[in-house]
Amino acid sequence: MTNSLDVTPSTIDRIRHDLVGLKMPRALEALDHVVRRLEQGEIAALEAIDILLSEELTLRENSRIKTALRMGRLATIKTLAGFDFAFQPSLDRDRILTLAQLGFVARGEVVHFLGPPGTGKSHLAIALGVEAVKAGKSVYFCTLAELIASLAQAEREGRLRERLRFFCRPALLVVDEIAYLPVVHGGGNLFFQLVNARYEKGAMILTSNRGFAEWGDVFGDPVVATALLDRLLHHAIVIQIEGSSYRLRQHAALMPEHLRSKAAISPPTAPTPSRPRGRPPKKRTPRRDSLIGRTGEFYFGAFGENSVGIDGWRRVWAPLARSGRRRNAIAGWRRSCPSP
Repeated sequence: MTNSLDVTPSTIDRIRHDLVGLKMPRALEALDHVVRRLEQGEIAALEAIDILLSEELTLRENSRIKTALRMGRLATIKTLAGFDFAFQPSLDRDRILTLAQLGFVARGEVVHFLGPPGTGKSHLAIALGVEAVKAGKSVYFCTLAELIASLAQAEREGRLRERLRFFCRPALLVVDEIAYLPVVHGGGNLFFQLVNARYEKGAMILTSNRGFAEWGDVFGDPVVATALLDRLLHHAIVIQIEGSSYRLRQHAALMPEHLRSKAAISPPTAPTPSRPRGRPPKKRTPRRDSLIGRTGEFYFGAFGENSVGIDGWRRVWAPLARSGRRRNAIAGWRRSCPSP
């Protein structure tokens, strides 16, 4: 060992020179410490090489993630470990962790997070985006207002096609705050062009505090909303979050009762019209809780009155079916239900 250490200075100088040439600053920084441990017999030669390479790889991976997060506009980092699932018992933790495996990104599917403000929709969307970045996927985050403003400006400047290609590049596009702000005139058409361009090609995560049946009002055009939902619900995973605002948990007693209670994301029921005079209409056999066809009856019998599947139909999918999107409503509801 002593003889080998006599030539160590010149060998170390060559290693330093090589590390500089290979642009391995972290390995160069750790070299002296690793050599001392090697001289003291604490580690073997192969272990020393492994430590140097691991240090450099860790530095490069952290730098890659940091750059990807900045380029993807994920400035505020949220993680699944930091999400309080106990505060939102309506969420299926296992289902969210399954999404974190990013199978939906590989399949080009759309994940919808629906729920009142403050229930964790944006947190989960960003956390899944962070997981995608760590897995080496390209991610871009923006609000719907920012997205439409960018497309509208590009359209005025004659660069719309180029801007659409930009938003189609990321493997995962996260669009936050749908329906929080009014959509400008023509914004729905621009958003549709992007959705159509990414359809079955790139995954998306969308968050909204409004139910699908209200999207006609959100975008100011029921035809555009129908076309959007036709594509966004074809390969969709719908996560509905119910509960109080996490931000206001410490001030819940100061909030009015209607704000503390769970806010519905379905449109309010229209008032019952006054009974017309004359001969009453013929009675029709009511369909069971608006469940449509044999598919609805099958799930009704499988899950029961108080099941998650039936509650999900009532709150999210039944209004969409009544608006004329019957086939999409059934298909989306079946995908969002657990297997019977």
